[in-house]
Amino acid sequence: MNPEARRDVAAALVSAALFGASTPLAKALVGDLPPLVLAGLLYLGSGIGLLAVRVARDRGWSSSHLRPADWPWFGGAVLFGGVLGPVLLMLGLARTPASTASLLLNLEAVLTALLAWIVFRENVDRRIVAGMLLIVAGGIALSWAPKASQPGGWVGPLAVAGACLCWAVDNNLTRKVSAADAVFLGAFKGLAAGAVNAALFLSLGTASANWRAAPLALLVGFVGYGLSLVLFVRALRGLGAARTGAYFSTAPFIGAALAISAFGEPATPAFWLAAGLMAVGVWLHLTERHDHVHAHDEVEHSHAHVHDEHHRHEHAFAWSGSGPHTHAHRHPPIVHRHPHFPDIHHGHRH
Repeated sequence: MNPEARRDVAAALVSAALFGASTPLAKALVGDLPPLVLAGLLYLGSGIGLLAVRVARDRGWSSSHLRPADWPWFGGAVLFGGVLGPVLLMLGLARTPASTASLLLNLEAVLTALLAWIVFRENVDRRIVAGMLLIVAGGIALSWAPKASQPGGWVGPLAVAGACLCWAVDNNLTRKVSAADAVFLGAFKGLAAGAVNAALFLSLGTASANWRAAPLALLVGFVGYGLSLVLFVRALRGLGAARTGAYFSTAPFIGAALAISAFGEPATPAFWLAAGLMAVGVWLHLTERHDHVHAHDEVEHSHAHVHDEHHRHEHAFAWSGSGPHTHAHRHPPIVHRHPHFPDIHHGHRH
């Protein structure tokens, strides 16, 4: 695995770690804030925080590097991931036992991979499938908590499954625009999801809330949702949706590990079983080698890059000659061979 691929894998795992760590922290805030208020604050913390980071980084407003053809993809990602997904999850959680919801949430990784492989034609082999199944099995083992059956019918579980499908669509659509500025994508999606959850809360009434906990919720949202999403988009850019989704599925284990180490919760046999399954699954992905002769079609896009075997273009502006830089550039057709992932330059068929 080359250094750039290792950075992409690290981005996916750190993204999972930040999101997983936010779960026990958010759980501690549930007693002070109603679920819809908490969800809205977490997403708003993500959007507002990333917006501030972007303005400070660029010393003002700057281009998102989204082309006109990218906006339908990104609009679909915001609709499914920032609007429909949270709404369905809240509807499902109101009618579904927590243990059932935890199990169903493991569907996101499976559905993300299936859409990536079947609809968007990402390459896949038995090693990657086996690794993903082991990671998902670890998530199921971690969240499995047999309880007596509880009433509620199929509406709640179907809503949670629908939320997972929405996020799977979101992951794959975001993959299509992952060459754009990840901080802009994260800020826009966070603000959209926060606005939807806030509107839902206002439409359902004004449940009591301890607003003194709001700043902490905003901070947890910025780190656990916002920074996590930026790293997730960075990983999508280099690894593709299926592999990034599989790495991100380690988030529940990381959250459980934090709950055990920081909050004194017991380490159950299910925790150690999940640790073993996920470790083997991640190892299978880390040791993947995909290498064959492949052809690149001519393409024009914009993203941060250095000059390598895929970037040998000239510039119409002054450039120092080193370091990452961002501008619209064209890739000529080329046929070559090297190890690669289904990144933004390798969407070819097999």
